[in-house]
Amino acid sequence: MQTNQNARLSVAPMMDWTDRHCRYFHRLMSARTLLYTEMVTAPALVRGGARHLLAFDPAEHPVAVQLGGSDPQELAEATRICCDEGYDEVNLNVGCPSDRVQSGTFGAVLMKTPGLVADCVAAMRAASSVEVTVKCRIGVDDQDPREVLPAFLDTVASAGVTRFVVHARKAWLQGLSPKENRDIPPLDYGLVHEMKRAFPGLTICLNGGVLSLDEAQRLLAGGLDGVMIGRAAYHDPAAILLGADEAIFGVPGRKTREEVVDAMKPYIAQHLASGGRLHNVTRHMLGLYAGQPGARAWRRVLSEGATRPGAGLDLLDEALAALPCAA
Repeated sequence: MQTNQNARLSVAPMMDWTDRHCRYFHRLMSARTLLYTEMVTAPALVRGGARHLLAFDPAEHPVAVQLGGSDPQELAEATRICCDEGYDEVNLNVGCPSDRVQSGTFGAVLMKTPGLVADCVAAMRAASSVEVTVKCRIGVDDQDPREVLPAFLDTVASAGVTRFVVHARKAWLQGLSPKENRDIPPLDYGLVHEMKRAFPGLTICLNGGVLSLDEAQRLLAGGLDGVMIGRAAYHDPAAILLGADEAIFGVPGRKTREEVVDAMKPYIAQHLASGGRLHNVTRHMLGLYAGQPGARAWRRVLSEGATRPGAGLDLLDEALAALPCAA
């Protein structure tokens, strides 16, 4: 499946959040938005045999896997495994600023070694049957983004990558926590727009700070090829995803929140039947009614009840019944 067109809107890879249950839930709200896994490290797949981390439901397509790593051959082998599992795209993480990522010499620290990134993606592309893409920052630490970013794009594009997701913030590898790195470094959307003009042949998608579908539409209208939304899509998924197919892709078929809950029930029943816990799935659904009357009651019923032993589908009905519109 070609994911370029779907990348007009995507949900960011987010650790501990965008697991298979979250992605299935998001897919019910938008058939077209490109979904990403949490970052999976190449060593975990190649040395650790952690192939279970790649499990996903066929309904999630189009779905991309994000890999972390810095060894070209190991990334190539991990890419081969991901292609065998049926992913539509393999993305290399060159943006995560966590200490664990730095100690493994991958993530945002790779902004300092674009030649190594080029070697990595060249090896990944040679091993891949699908598109290989890169998610990066505009720079790290004391780098000047206006010098670093174009040189990075030029070097990595020379290895055959044509689509980049640019998180429009620097990463400060010393002095800021991963959480602070998502908020404190200032956004520079202008630079990302400049990169699209400087590299018209590349597909340039912007990530960072986008809070609404209207804002995504404005960025696309301004010349960018795609917008990736992270926390806003997780905390208020209906506001971002229920209208996405129509607004971004021109495809009708908007669901209601209640229809999404009903559509989740067979999936949840199957998860419970296989020994899973209700909380594994419903923790991703807490924001479905964000901003709506009864949102607090919906969250309370699910968050308090879903972790109890034996919690089942009747809890979803109880949460729905707590909404004013159900009265």
